[in-house]
Amino acid sequence: MTDAMDFFNTYIMGSIQMLTGFYFFTRFLQKKLSLPYYFLFSFLVILLIKLIPGGSIAEFLAYTLLLTASGIFPCRVDWKSSLLYAALTVEIMQLSYGVVNSLLGILYPLMSSFHRQAAGIALMLAGNTALLLAALCCHMAYRYFSCYDTVYETVKKQYMLITLTPILMIFLMGRYINFVSYGNTVDTNGSGIFLYTKSNHCLIFGIQLFGMASLFCIMFSYKKILLNFRLNTELSLLEQEEHSLNRYVEEAKSHYEKTKSFRHDIKNHITVVKKLLQNGKSVQALNYLKDMEEMTDELSFPYSTNHPVADILIGNKLGMAKSMGIDVRCTLCLPYPCSVRDIDFCIILSNALDNAIQACKNMDDHTEKYIHVTGRIQGDFLLLEIENSFRGNSLPKKGIGLSNIKTVAEKYHGAVSTITRGTSFLLSVLLIFPPTSIDSPQKL
Repeated sequence: MTDAMDFFNTYIMGSIQMLTGFYFFTRFLQKKLSLPYYFLFSFLVILLIKLIPGGSIAEFLAYTLLLTASGIFPCRVDWKSSLLYAALTVEIMQLSYGVVNSLLGILYPLMSSFHRQAAGIALMLAGNTALLLAALCCHMAYRYFSCYDTVYETVKKQYMLITLTPILMIFLMGRYINFVSYGNTVDTNGSGIFLYTKSNHCLIFGIQLFGMASLFCIMFSYKKILLNFRLNTELSLLEQEEHSLNRYVEEAKSHYEKTKSFRHDIKNHITVVKKLLQNGKSVQALNYLKDMEEMTDELSFPYSTNHPVADILIGNKLGMAKSMGIDVRCTLCLPYPCSVRDIDFCIILSNALDNAIQACKNMDDHTEKYIHVTGRIQGDFLLLEIENSFRGNSLPKKGIGLSNIKTVAEKYHGAVSTITRGTSFLLSVLLIFPPTSIDSPQKL
């Protein structure tokens, strides 16, 4: 009976415990592995249990290294992230079992006074409930504190050591406390339940709970650090974007003033040309007309959308794309003036075109690269579409740019959609505004 219980606890429950940790470890890394990897991990776990004494520091370190290797190779994650979440998983499992075992140690003297042998077997079976506590704690850690994010991998690596150090300290201190407290044991009945001559179960129970609370506090702090960095980064990018967009608005104002001045002087220019022709000075008249032509070239846009700010922005972005060998085309026509603010048009177009240019840059040089900007107005609806080529083997990541576009679209009760067809990526932005707003004045 005792041998069967030992085999069940050591191999069956030990394997289930480590497989549970492996499952949550992959969830922390936001990876999904196929069933063969779980069979391979089970084999390695059984080998680990057979070769290394159960409950020893060596077993926990070997299990941590096994999880870390699983993160590096099958999951294809950097070793720092693998080690961090491996240590986190093992520590949650260790503390969960420590809490339950300490609680059972408190209850054992009370139960053993009735029937020691039955109490020992009952508490050994009850000890397996620690797996439920470990699964619950891992689920809570994954749901509320998991912050594995490849977008902010750089900052994660900066703060990973700050997080990993206290987690490893809790891990090592927990094993040291267990060794010191439970190192001198006496087996009283052969059932596997010990009378601990050096332990104070209530104290150890409190230490285990405090260790679990400390672990969650560390995860909470780590997530807050990354969240603050994310917000600061987004704020910095928004400030840079606002500065750029304000520059486009200022350019539009300057261009408008030049156009206004040219319109004001056009009668004088016509009078001068007329006088020159009447006096037979055709050469001077032609030279004067050439000067006027140069002035009109300076005032014209390479792409005309009927919106001065958008004309400057699109001319700047598509001019940059064209210089990189990207085929560009723009048939966009915007209402002006209208209720959509200039800066909101700029946020949509600048982020969309920046993403399109970046997608084209990531393509091979020998492939066709293009960016097409179109748009149409129908009633109360304005539909903007930016289509570009991209690597067709993966979807573009949703970053800050698309988030900003979505925010503007929702501001005007619209929507954003993305469609991929082979190596073509289409971004559609729908804006809704009252038709009367087209006739309302808008200052640049």
